[in-house]
Amino acid sequence: MFEHIRADLAAHGGDWGAQGFWALFVYRFGRWRYGVRPALLRKPLSLLYKLLFKFIQIITGIELPCEVPLGKGFIIEHSGGIVVSGFARFGENCRIRNGVVIGLSRVNEPCAPQFGDNVDIGAGAKILGNIRIGDNVLIGANAVVITDVPANSLAVGVPAVIKPRKAP
Repeated sequence: MFEHIRADLAAHGGDWGAQGFWALFVYRFGRWRYGVRPALLRKPLSLLYKLLFKFIQIITGIELPCEVPLGKGFIIEHSGGIVVSGFARFGENCRIRNGVVIGLSRVNEPCAPQFGDNVDIGAGAKILGNIRIGDNVLIGANAVVITDVPANSLAVGVPAVIKPRKAP
């Protein structure tokens, strides 16, 4: 747990005041508590996690459940209005910003987006449904992504139009 927290702090520029770091700190605690044995000891830690999760959700506007697998280098750039479904999955070096919603397209279909590595999600983007986002993808601000996005692409607009990324 502490190795991940140090890496999260470094990814947020060593800023203890970064609200994205706070959310990741509680996330890491929530993941860690699953491994605590015996179950009797885990119960009070689960209660503490639920209280911390709700506190962070209210204070920062970030909802990041501990059930979401996150790759290394995950960064929450700005806080506020961030909702991530517990069914989502993230690769390494992903970045999200304020107003991002990652979730289900239908309540009765518990499947959320799966992200590759090096995905950058712009402010206000909505990524919904059982879709795959490839590696090295940029999702533009306020884009609504409801279809798969191949690797090395750019997704912009409502609904998102997929374009190939230009080489740097």
